[in-house]
Amino acid sequence: MDSPRGINKEEQTSMNEQSLDPRINRLQLGEAGPLTIAEGENWNTYEVFHQEKRGAHHEHVGCVRAPGPELALVFAKEQFARRKKCVNLWVVRSADILAFDIADEDMFENNADKTYRDASGFKVMEKINKFKKGGIK
Repeated sequence: MDSPRGINKEEQTSMNEQSLDPRINRLQLGEAGPLTIAEGENWNTYEVFHQEKRGAHHEHVGCVRAPGPELALVFAKEQFARRKKCVNLWVVRSADILAFDIADEDMFENNADKTYRDASGFKVMEKINKFKKGGIK
């Protein structure tokens, strides 16, 4: 029996099995066997760093997904340098960023016995203000 649009049930079933998303069709889910990912099919995540003016520090502004670093730079330019002023962009693959484990946070604690190494231990500003007022000669 035909549907109201004039499509028979067999055609309608085959249309429902096919996805309009090319990523799904490329996977060939109906075939038996292991799923393999071809080179360039799995996109990497790249962190984007933006420099607003020459001499300024690069700041992290977000991330993009791309098959390679060249295209990641193009995507980053389109995403993060279109509206804001920008003189330079860096893209770094997220997997290439090396960081300490969260369990190692105790490595960054300061030794309480050596406060003389901290800049907060020096009270230079008080001496500068006293000198400006003429109190120190």
